[in-house]
Amino acid sequence: MPISELSRRVSPASTRARALLRGSAGIAVAMGVMNVATYAFQMISARLLGPADYGVLAPLMALLMVVAVLQLGLQATGARRISADPEHVAQIERVVLGVTYRAALGLGALMLLLSPVVMVMLRLDDIVPALLLAVAAVPLTVMGGQAGILQGERRWLPLGMVYLGMGVPRVVVGTLCLLVSPTETAAMLGVMLAMFVPAVIGYVALRRPRDEAAHSEVHAPRPVAGEAVTASLALLAFFVLSNADIVVARNVLDDHDAGLYAAGLILTKAVLFLPQFVVVVAFPSMSTVEERRLALLRSLALVAVLGVVATLGAWLLSGLAMVFVGGQEYVDVQSRLWLFAVVGTLLAMLQLLVYSVLARQGTRSAYLVWLAVLVLVALAASTSALSSLVLVVIAVDATLFTALLALSLHRLRDPA
Repeated sequence: MPISELSRRVSPASTRARALLRGSAGIAVAMGVMNVATYAFQMISARLLGPADYGVLAPLMALLMVVAVLQLGLQATGARRISADPEHVAQIERVVLGVTYRAALGLGALMLLLSPVVMVMLRLDDIVPALLLAVAAVPLTVMGGQAGILQGERRWLPLGMVYLGMGVPRVVVGTLCLLVSPTETAAMLGVMLAMFVPAVIGYVALRRPRDEAAHSEVHAPRPVAGEAVTASLALLAFFVLSNADIVVARNVLDDHDAGLYAAGLILTKAVLFLPQFVVVVAFPSMSTVEERRLALLRSLALVAVLGVVATLGAWLLSGLAMVFVGGQEYVDVQSRLWLFAVVGTLLAMLQLLVYSVLARQGTRSAYLVWLAVLVLVALAASTSALSSLVLVVIAVDATLFTALLALSLHRLRDPA
């Protein structure tokens, strides 16, 4: 075959591949790979550590997710401001990055100071895992501001690379650390080292110089920081809600059942983050007055469908699902895996509602989430069995979802 003819045949395929990666569909692919890699690391950790030791690592990872709310708040702030005011993109990028670097260093220092508290709260054998978590918080937060800028500019290809950097290095570096030393300290070391990869990718993507053609006091450091704090507090409420149960389980269940509950939460988190790309793609539309109601309803419908499919799969194929939550050491939780999938579905829809609130600059709905956290902790603390704990979580999450959906639809009833 002549080379010219071969190049003509190859070129359309490569062009389509590049178009996919540069489009919003590429984000779905990148985030899918990120989530698969992230939960592959959790599955590997569960197998290498066993129920008791994995019951120690799981709360550390849950706490890291709570710490990540500042990263997500910075991302939401950068993405919303650039989408709403592209004429000031250079100023917004500079200010968001400045706020991000200061916030990252401040959070890292705070977590170092709180390391003894973390050690006591999570009943760790030593302080090293808590210190590693504090260091990991710095590049994780930096990545948030970088991702927000890329998301606001619709630069899907570099944003997708950042998301890939969040997942793939974690499973590679984390697994290597666990193979050398199968302990929670080694696992946290791997996670900490991997966190620097997406921050480096984001730095490379944003290092080109910018000319600030226009300046606005609206995008000065103080209002940007204020919005980031407001968004982070709203997201903090959600992530505390979605991770409080594992901390409670660590304290009300014995070590074996706490490990089983942590294994079930692997499936919960998989279902929660499976439709995460929907939030990333829908967020700009939910920030637009004319589109926000329809965008929210369509996104909720898509998330609900994915959740139902995952729940049915966990129920009908529970034996296969066990492969993804740690194997036969965790067989006692097999019959209840579908309940953990229900929790993940409810949390995914709650997450979408919270981002809808951020997109329309609403804050009062966060009070309902904090109230749900208090109710969940109070009710869950009185349980002593795994099944009772997961049913309490489902009841609280379902009630909160109903209340938030009704409130959101009421707020959005007028398109203007």
